[in-house]
Amino acid sequence: MTEPTEPVLLEETSGNVRILTLNRPAKKNALSGDLIDAINEGFASAAADAAVRVVGLTGAGDAFCSGADLAPRPAGARSSRRANTADHVIRLVRGIRVDCEKPVVAGIGGIAIGAGLSLALCADIRIASSKARFHPGYARAGSSPDCGLSWTLPQAIGHERAMRFLLEPRMHAADEALALGLVGEVVSEEAFEDAFVAYCHKIAEVAPLASRQTKRLVTGAGLLADLDGHLRDELELARRALSSEDGREAVKAIFEKRKPKFSGR
Repeated sequence: MTEPTEPVLLEETSGNVRILTLNRPAKKNALSGDLIDAINEGFASAAADAAVRVVGLTGAGDAFCSGADLAPRPAGARSSRRANTADHVIRLVRGIRVDCEKPVVAGIGGIAIGAGLSLALCADIRIASSKARFHPGYARAGSSPDCGLSWTLPQAIGHERAMRFLLEPRMHAADEALALGLVGEVVSEEAFEDAFVAYCHKIAEVAPLASRQTKRLVTGAGLLADLDGHLRDELELARRALSSEDGREAVKAIFEKRKPKFSGR
């Protein structure tokens, strides 16, 4: 008899708050195709539910999200997923930052790396545990950012800080993330979960119309003229970089724990 599998995304509603929890703790909540689909559906459902005023996004276990799931897939599944990647990513970024006109609060209880960091930056507000860690990931793998990070990061911390953060790839502790502006608050590991949920409920006490209109105006002020096109460009450039000689060398060097030797090709 097949054992029932855990859902990759947990949903819990308390009062006017919907909490979405990435639920792949054994994989550090890495973003699989199934998980991205579930997040998209979760935000669409929350956006359409008049009773929901705030959406919280967090991760199960000791991580927020470790980035894209790079586990090998069958060839057919891989080619099918690649054809739909851009549409899924556009829906993910727009679904959180634009189409959901309700404040989104990310609760970052552990590592947020690469696409996992991009996911956190899609939220409107971020609260981190003191044990949280942040790493851009992309340049270390010889690539440029995707999943909207080249749009959301400069908005959060400014142009130069964004460039430094992305091109000086290293792990940042929670207090460093706070100083940079990656998160707005850091709480102790012991108090984190309660503080995250309490803050979501605090924002849910704001008049719903005021909350929705505020998000619409603040988001609109920084909205790109062609957001979909920008997200597609991000993915194409990242794909091109990862498949280049330097991209392959960067990944190989990571696994061999050495400094890469780049050729510019």
